[in-house]
Amino acid sequence: MRRTDSARRMIAAPPAVVYGALVDRESIETWLPPDGMSGRVERWDPRPGGGFRMVLTYLDAADNPGKTSASTDVVDVGFAALVPPERVVQRAVFESDDPSYAGTMTMTWHLTATGAGTEVTVTATDVPLGIDQASHEAGIASSLANLASYVEGSL
Repeated sequence: MRRTDSARRMIAAPPAVVYGALVDRESIETWLPPDGMSGRVERWDPRPGGGFRMVLTYLDAADNPGKTSASTDVVDVGFAALVPPERVVQRAVFESDDPSYAGTMTMTWHLTATGAGTEVTVTATDVPLGIDQASHEAGIASSLANLASYVEGSL
């Protein structure tokens, strides 16, 4: 049975600025990898029906075995919807021989304007069973913290 994981964060920036960081290759390479990982985008096509391929590398693979290799997670991400400056919907497929990581996970990034900036809510549906829920939600929260630092630091 698949599940849904989520996280949310307030970011002190307008939705258009946050949205821009969600659809920019260099930005994503900087803020998307959660703590303990680095990332590299190999392919980039920022339009509905397009997407990207990202290689995430664990900085210390001893405690975090990768899904694709001993030290990496490779994920192909398709853009299912791009609705500026409100929502980005991604469909993510991990490259793995382990069937517990099979399937397509949908990541919805919803941006809501507030007086303090933007509330960003990330909802991951159909999360593969091999991904630990607590670790996944911590990873999403870490990426959101990185996004906040990245965007707020650019203002």
